[in-house]
Amino acid sequence: MRTPTTLRDLEAQADFASLDADVAVVAAYGLLLPQPILDAPKHGCLNVHGSLLPRWRGAAPVQRAILAGDQITGVGIMQMEAGLDTGPVRLEAKTDVDHKTGTALTAELAELGAKAMVEVLADLKRHPPRPQPIEGVTYAKKIDKAETRLNFSHDAELAERQVRAFHPLAWFELDGERYRVLEAIVVARAGEAGTTLDDELTIACNFGALRPTLIQRAGRPAMPTADLLRGRPIPAGTRIA
Repeated sequence: MRTPTTLRDLEAQADFASLDADVAVVAAYGLLLPQPILDAPKHGCLNVHGSLLPRWRGAAPVQRAILAGDQITGVGIMQMEAGLDTGPVRLEAKTDVDHKTGTALTAELAELGAKAMVEVLADLKRHPPRPQPIEGVTYAKKIDKAETRLNFSHDAELAERQVRAFHPLAWFELDGERYRVLEAIVVARAGEAGTTLDDELTIACNFGALRPTLIQRAGRPAMPTADLLRGRPIPAGTRIA
């Protein structure tokens, strides 16, 4: 078992090269591999990437796809090179985004990616690397913690996508307490953005409204919003931050 803290050290690179590997498999490593590492295996390094490249190169492809409202996403087996997710792709598998959370979609893509990787490794010649299209490049920047706070000044559909993309971390604040929103629906209601419209915790957005349906208070288990409201009423007209 080798667990180097860096692959830029010459000793670590020499140690890796001494394995005389046919191919290396990389998943969720998060750092660019130096060229000596990329060149060491006979068939290079293969990466499992959670998008249909060149869309969503970078650190958070699943979350960015959901936030953008993509209908289709997938996973690709990429031949790694020095650039950030710029290498040619050997095999892809697609799936519908539907109304999946980031947690569920990540798990699904991990399973698809594992199957695709096994297929590629079984016959590399059958799956030659294909250059990525020149057009359609987008970048999936790393998630900032501030993004997980629900923004009711946006349209309700975007707020609902925040809930799914950042699951289970999307939140709002009320009376100094954070509430995590685990599930929510869009409601065709109008009002002042960030204000509750009824006693069901329907929160007005810039366009439409968001109604959390599964919620979690700090240090407590998740519960249906209706159960929360029986013990902690939040009347219409309450300002949600």
